[in-house]
Amino acid sequence: MLDTEPDLSDRLFSDFDFSNGAVAAVSGGSDSTALLFLLKHHLDRTLPAAKLLAVTIDHDLRPNSAAEAQAVARLCAEHGIAHRTLLWSDPKPSTGLPAAAREARYRLLAEAAEVEGIRVVVTGHTADDQAETVLMRQVRDQGDDQARDEGAHDDRGLAGMAPATLYDWRIWIARPLLGTRRAALRAMLERRGIGWIEDPTNVDQRFERPRMRIWLAGGDGEARFAQAIAKAGQAAAERAELGRRAAVLIGAFASRPASGLVRLDRDFANGEDIDAALYALRILLATIGGVSFLVDKARCRALFERLRSGTLCATLSRTVVDARRTGIFLHREARNLPAAVPAEDQALWDGRRRITLSDRPGGLVIAPVGRAAGKRSAPEGVPASVLRRALAAEPALWRGAEYLDFAGGAAATPMAIVPVVSPFARFLPSFDLLPAAAVATLIGAPPLPPLPLSRP
Repeated sequence: MLDTEPDLSDRLFSDFDFSNGAVAAVSGGSDSTALLFLLKHHLDRTLPAAKLLAVTIDHDLRPNSAAEAQAVARLCAEHGIAHRTLLWSDPKPSTGLPAAAREARYRLLAEAAEVEGIRVVVTGHTADDQAETVLMRQVRDQGDDQARDEGAHDDRGLAGMAPATLYDWRIWIARPLLGTRRAALRAMLERRGIGWIEDPTNVDQRFERPRMRIWLAGGDGEARFAQAIAKAGQAAAERAELGRRAAVLIGAFASRPASGLVRLDRDFANGEDIDAALYALRILLATIGGVSFLVDKARCRALFERLRSGTLCATLSRTVVDARRTGIFLHREARNLPAAVPAEDQALWDGRRRITLSDRPGGLVIAPVGRAAGKRSAPEGVPASVLRRALAAEPALWRGAEYLDFAGGAAATPMAIVPVVSPFARFLPSFDLLPAAAVATLIGAPPLPPLPLSRP
């Protein structure tokens, strides 16, 4: 049910765990300002020792952005709220600016949270934002009848924004206002005599979201809104259920005979739950290939049908699929592997491995194992040629031409190189927790930090 009453703080945050504190992303607009004061009221009453930090990201995209950040800082000071302004000072791209700004915003917010030892960043996305998001994604999908007929259409995006999203596998982004209308938040601010900043980009029709906002404000806008919210709820439930079934299949049929090599039992492709098997396979292909997005559903379905028919060797999403009598083997293809690069802290190697330095790397570089993979013996049931090709694409530590050790092996080195669940490494919506956790366990990725939400 959507909240439309002015007194919201008693029920907005009951499902969230803020015992470790919270970073509130506050632009100065009505939604984030209302979030800040509602959250402060909640913490003052229920967790008075919990730290609340308001953070304003100055994207440096408009002449007044610095002044707006200063206004937020003054407002916070007046109400005894800790505040920090962070500047996105990087060069701005000529294309893809909204996406780049979003990435910079979440990176800076996560860094601020980590400095304070806080695990949750809270944003002011509302039910209005959710409806706009769903409708924008729906419009993008419309008209592609051929893709829909071929089974390529993917309704995952119609779930909209998740109530919580894990950023970079380390900081949760919580959205407690997704069930609340903007009008209710503004009414609350007006009653309290609290002003807000109107961002001119919110009505700039050069951008997609303002155009959708205007469309929703039309004569039948409330009906469109209600339909979008209902669609989001249904799609979210279906996405979570599909992920649950996919996680069961991964746990039942997938194993890791060696680093970089996943084996699926032949029965994986012969079960009745084809939708869940397809979803599991798409996630596994992206993870093994180090790709941040799931492969097209129609192409994966065509591959899956061939798997059900017998043996094959094919490549999809940078992943070799080698189906044999003893199992279906997945490993990174040999093409377009990274060249030797110096080790850098927090770098993502080939989209598949996170590098963490504990000391200076001392001239070490990371490069594929290559021919050195031939020195290893194959586990029982794994063809030696499959193991050799899988290990050849794995990262190794080198000093010049000297092969030191397989990355993640037993040698003492000043770094750790750990697997990541590639399609969810940057943003993991709470809808997808179960399949992401199943794949993390399978490949040896770090466990997920606890969800700060009682219901995903």
